[in-house]
Amino acid sequence: MPSIKHLPCFQSDLGDLTVLEGIFPGPIKRVYYIYDVPADVVRGGHRHHVTWQILVCIRGKCRVYVHNGEVETEIWLDQPDKCLILEPRDWHSMDQFSSDALLLVLANEVYDPRDYIDEPYPKQ
Repeated sequence: MPSIKHLPCFQSDLGDLTVLEGIFPGPIKRVYYIYDVPADVVRGGHRHHVTWQILVCIRGKCRVYVHNGEVETEIWLDQPDKCLILEPRDWHSMDQFSSDALLLVLANEVYDPRDYIDEPYPKQ
């Protein structure tokens, strides 16, 4: 089941600082970010055999659809301290990116095409 965590954010006259630590199962082995996504594009559309992921929209916003085989949900990532943790079984897609969206993704595994499951779960 996907979970939302609110990351610690420290504000000062020098700027804001948000910390992401101690919430991921195991070491982070892959980091990437998604940006400049056209308005009508859907990203993702898969789940994994073993990979956990963390998604943080550090600028702008996007919608994440998640289906874990039992429950479907939509989550808006619209704050830089809002963190979505996806388990391997969470089939997910991202869409409705704002023009300024910058989506940070951290994973506990390196890229392996054999880890991807593209077929969605049947709709409930």
